[in-house]
Amino acid sequence: MILWFEWFRCVQQLRPACSRHRTFLWMTLALAGLCIRNDLAGVTSLVRVLGLRGRCYRCFLNLFHSSGLKQAVLESCWTQAVVKLFTPFRLEGRLVFIADGLKVAKEGLKMPAVKKLHQSSSNNSKPSYIFGHSLQALGLLVSGPLGHLCCVPLCSPIHEGVVFSNRDKRTLLDKLALLFLGVVGGIDAPGAILVADAYYASGKIIKPLLQRGYHLISRLRSNAVAYYRPEVPAKRGRGRPPTYGQKVRLNTLWETACEHFCDAPSPVYGETHTTLRYYTIDLLWRPVGQLVRFVLVEHPLRGRIMLMSTDLTLSALQIITGYGYRFKIEVAFKQALHTLGTYAYHFWMRMMSPRPQRSGNQHLHHKSSDYRDQVRRKLAVYQRYIQLGCIAQGLLQYLALYFRQSVWAAFKSWLRTMKTAQPPSEAVVAQALRDALPEFLLGAPDDHNLKKFLLENIDFDRCPPLRLAA
Repeated sequence: MILWFEWFRCVQQLRPACSRHRTFLWMTLALAGLCIRNDLAGVTSLVRVLGLRGRCYRCFLNLFHSSGLKQAVLESCWTQAVVKLFTPFRLEGRLVFIADGLKVAKEGLKMPAVKKLHQSSSNNSKPSYIFGHSLQALGLLVSGPLGHLCCVPLCSPIHEGVVFSNRDKRTLLDKLALLFLGVVGGIDAPGAILVADAYYASGKIIKPLLQRGYHLISRLRSNAVAYYRPEVPAKRGRGRPPTYGQKVRLNTLWETACEHFCDAPSPVYGETHTTLRYYTIDLLWRPVGQLVRFVLVEHPLRGRIMLMSTDLTLSALQIITGYGYRFKIEVAFKQALHTLGTYAYHFWMRMMSPRPQRSGNQHLHHKSSDYRDQVRRKLAVYQRYIQLGCIAQGLLQYLALYFRQSVWAAFKSWLRTMKTAQPPSEAVVAQALRDALPEFLLGAPDDHNLKKFLLENIDFDRCPPLRLAA
C-alpha cells in the first residue's frame, strides 16, 4: 500500500499542469493505467487494467484532446519533479543529460506527421525503411541509493513529418538544441553536459550550447578531421593571419601516434578486469572554430572509437565514462516500447487528406488555417500521450530505486532472474502496483482523492476482487 501512497505524492507535483481539479484526477487515472497495464492496446488498455466503466474510454479521449492539460507546463513540472525526487548523477559537479532519436512505426493513413523514414541500424530485425513518427528524446542521468544509474525520460517530442511554413528551415539538430536549452533553462543546471551519438556532433548543436555555458560529449564519425594551431611567424606578413594549421585526419592517429597511447582500467560501468588504450589530443575543430578535446579509445573487445568533448577540463577517462552512460537511454527506450507502451498511441484525424505511399514531410502551408489547426490539435494529442508515458516510466523508476524492498514485498509473482538485493525493473514495479491496488483500496482513507475517484468509476461487475477490497 505504501507504493500507491508514494506514487500519488509524486503525481501531485504535476497539479499546476491541469486547469481544473477534475482534469488532474483523470490525468492521474491515465498515469495509473500507463504504469500498471499489461497490454499495449492504446486507451482501451487503461480502461481494462483499472476495471473502469465503459464510459471512461470517452473521458480518456477527452483528456488527451483537452487544452486543460497544458503540455508545456506538464513538461516543466515533470522536469522540476525529477530533479527533486531523484539524485542526479554529476560529472565533475555538473548534471548529465542524454539525447537520442527514435523512429516509431505507424501505419495509420489518417495520422499526421507519418512519413517514410530510413533506419540506419546494424540490427537485422529492423527494416531499412518504415512509415512512422520521428521523435527525439531527452533524459536525465540519475543515481540510486545503491549506486545504480538510469536515464529518466523528460520529454520526447515529434520533430519531423509536418511543415507548417516554408520559411521554417530548422533541422532536427536545431530542434534538439532548442529542446535541450528549454529543459535546462527551467532548472538550476550550470555547465550541464549533453551526451549524444555521432549524429549530434555538429556545430548546430555545439554552438548554441557553448553560448549558454553547456557542453557536449559525443562520438565522432570515422572520417572526422581537425587542425593543429597555426604557427606564429617571426615576422607578420601581408593579409589575414591563418586561423587553422595543419590538417589532421583523426583516424590516422591510430598509427602515427601509437607510441603515445596510454593503458588504463576501463571506466565503463559494468566492466571489470578490462584494460583499454587511449590517446588524448586538443585540436581546432572547424564546425565550432575552437579547441576541442578528442579521445581515441581502443577497447580489447569493442574495437576502436573516437570521442570528443567541448569541455577541455574533463580528462580522457571522464569523457569515456560520460559517453559510456549514453547506452542508458537505449535501455529506457526498450522499456518505453515494450513495457510502458509510451509510443503505442492510436489517434486518427478523420478530416486528414490521403497520404501518398511514397510520402515525405507533409507541407501544410497550402492548406486552410482550419486544417492546420486540426493537425496541430492532433499532434498535441500525441505529445500529451507520450509525455504521460515518460512520466509513468519515471515514476516506476523512482519506486524501483528508492522503494526497492517494498516493491519486492508486493511482487506476488516469480522470475528466474530475481535479485531482491538489486533495484527491480519497470515491469516488476508495474506488477507490484497491480497486486497492491486492492490493498490500497481497502486500507486507504475514505477521503483519499485517488481512492474516491477510482471507486466512482470502477465497474465492480467486471472486477470482483476490487469489489471485495472496496
